[in-house]
Amino acid sequence: MPEIRRNIRQNHLTLAQRILSVALDRGMRRGDHLPEQVFSDACGVSRTPIRSAFKLLEERNILEWRAEEGYFLALGSAEELSATIRDLAESEHSIAHQILSDRAERRLGEVQSVSALSRRYKAPRAAVLNALKVLSKDGLVRQLPGRAWAFQPLIDSPDAAEDSFDFRILMERQAILAPDFALDTQRAGLMREQMARFVSAEEGSVTAAGFRQIDIAFHTLIAECSGNRFLRGSLIAHHRLRQASQKIAPSPEFRLRQAMEEHLEILDSLEHSQFQLAADQIVVHLRRSRIRKPQAANRGIPPLAKGPRA
Repeated sequence: MPEIRRNIRQNHLTLAQRILSVALDRGMRRGDHLPEQVFSDACGVSRTPIRSAFKLLEERNILEWRAEEGYFLALGSAEELSATIRDLAESEHSIAHQILSDRAERRLGEVQSVSALSRRYKAPRAAVLNALKVLSKDGLVRQLPGRAWAFQPLIDSPDAAEDSFDFRILMERQAILAPDFALDTQRAGLMREQMARFVSAEEGSVTAAGFRQIDIAFHTLIAECSGNRFLRGSLIAHHRLRQASQKIAPSPEFRLRQAMEEHLEILDSLEHSQFQLAADQIVVHLRRSRIRKPQAANRGIPPLAKGPRA
């Protein structure tokens, strides 16, 4: 029974993060109302779990309850929202976060035992084992024969970042061209709304953290729509690795908007079943993402080649 309660709470915590991501994407600020039905539609769940997640956020002073009115945002800026999302992700998995942080800073070797980690973090073996299972679910560690655990390579160096782009250029293109690729139109519609809001947001209101949330969600959507289980599994694990191991670097706003417009163009092609075009566009998009650097900004890059909209 305690494990069931913990799983339910973890689901509510995950949903709470999604709620705040939606609020971030929509540019919400302190005092804005969070309608249950709006967030139910945006998160693709019923209103009952939304209420539970709202309650959890109220307990943490992230939302404010007003009688007869509902829940309102108690945070003020996009930066506060982004930081809160990260804190929520870490709060239930603090040992997992410490392990991952130490590995990212190369304070841990590639292979570790539960006993060694238990001594290092002065934590019970069961807690360390649960943390490793959390990281394993995200594709960040794997259990070796016996009691040892091995870390997967992190995207923590220029060479690793290059390898990551090479992998994605090959695999994301193939995911779109897989014979059984089928776009989830409901999720794609919600994604389009988030992207459009990002592109049309007022100057000074978009952030690299907000872009990162949508970016990973979009590329994960493409992976999940592939009808090939091996392509889907490999790409989803890689996007989790990206989310876990790459720091969010500041970027000029026009760069972020430009990349988001490319996402929209790819989505256009997918929605019109122009899969070959979408596959070519995602290759161009990833190659541009590889070379985009703030110090080498070039506002003259033309939009992605695209066919006529239906």
